[in-house]
Amino acid sequence: MGYAIETKKLTKYYGKARGIIDVDLAVEEGEIFGFIGPNGAGKSTTIRTLLGLIKKTSGSASVFGMDC
Repeated sequence: MGYAIETKKLTKYYGKARGIIDVDLAVEEGEIFGFIGPNGAGKSTTIRTLLGLIKKTSGSASVFGMDC
């Protein structure tokens, strides 16, 4: 089975401000994954990048093998 979600060194900057830096994530198909963390940890930024709502600064992200 492949990965449903995979990121490698995913980074997003908003000008000089940090969004997310070097996020490595691999969620296998059929796996249940909880995405939790404190405010400002980058959860929403990561999800918005995976959905294609915002563009990444660098790195790679894919959902079911399709580039985000």
